Amino acid sequence: MINLKAHANNIALPHMIFALPFAFMAAFLVTNGEPDPWILFLIAAAVSTGRAAALALNNLADLKYDRQQPRMSYRAMVRGEITKSEAAIFIVLCLLLMILIVAQLPPICLKLLPIAVMPFVIYPFTKRFTGWCHLVLGLAIAMAPAGGWIASGGSIDLPMVLLCIAVALWIGAFDAIYGAQDRNFDRAHRLHSLATEFGVEGALKLTRAMHFVSIVCFLTVGILTGVGFFYYVGVLIAALTLIFQHSIVSPNDFSRVTQAYFMRNGIVSIAIFICTWLAYA
Repeated sequence: MINLKAHANNIALPHMIFALPFAFMAAFLVTNGEPDPWILFLIAAAVSTGRAAALALNNLADLKYDRQQPRMSYRAMVRGEITKSEAAIFIVLCLLLMILIVAQLPPICLKLLPIAVMPFVIYPFTKRFTGWCHLVLGLAIAMAPAGGWIASGGSIDLPMVLLCIAVALWIGAFDAIYGAQDRNFDRAHRLHSLATEFGVEGALKLTRAMHFVSIVCFLTVGILTGVGFFYYVGVLIAALTLIFQHSIVSPNDFSRVTQAYFMRNGIVSIAIFICTWLAYA
C-alpha cells in the first residue's frame, strides 16, 4: 500500500509556496490580470508534478549523505518509509504526468519542457563540484514563473527573464544561508556550497547582494509591465522580510535558522503574488 503521508514528507509538500505563487503571478502579469482559469489549473498541476519529481530526485540522490546528517533524520527515505525503488517509480510517474499536463498547454510549452526540466535534474549533483549549486536550485524554481508566463502569454519577454532572475536569486540566496550551517559537514563529505567556497561570512555577504539584486529585478518587472501600486506593496513586504531574515543570522549564530526560518521566506512569494492580484482587481 502506498504511504501517501511518507511521499508528502519526501517532497516537502508545504514548500510549494516557493514556486506556485510566482507561476500564478507570471500568468497575471502577462495577461494584464486576466489569466484563463483553465490555464491556471494546468499551470498549477504542471508545477506541482514537476516539483514533486524534483524533490524526490534530490532526496534519492542525497540519501547517502542525509543518512549521516542528523538534521535530515525526519526525512521519509532516511527513516526507511520509502525505498529507493518506490522513489524512482514516483519520480517517473510524476514526470510522465507532467508531460501529459504540459501537452494540454500551448505547443511552445511542450517544446521548451526539456529546458525547464534540465535544472532540477542536474541540481542534486552540482553540490558535488560547485559552491554555486544554490543558483542552479534557484534556476529550477524560476522555471515555475517562466512556465506560467509562457503558458499564458505564449512568448519570452524581458520582464519574464527579469522575473526568473529575481526568483532564482531569491531562492538561491536563502538556500545558501540555510545551507551555511552545514559547512563543516559538507567539507567533511567533499560537498560544495557558498559557505565551503567563501567561508560563512563571505557566503552571507554574497547572499545579501543576491537578495538586493533580486528586489531590484522585482521592481523593474513592475515598471516594465505597468502593474498597479499594490504590486510595489508586495515588493516592499518582500524586501522587509528579507532584511529581517538577514538580521537574525550571523557567521557565529545559526540558532534561529530553523524550519520556521526556512518557511518564513514563503512570505516573499505569497505577498508579491497577492499584491499583484490586488493590483489588477
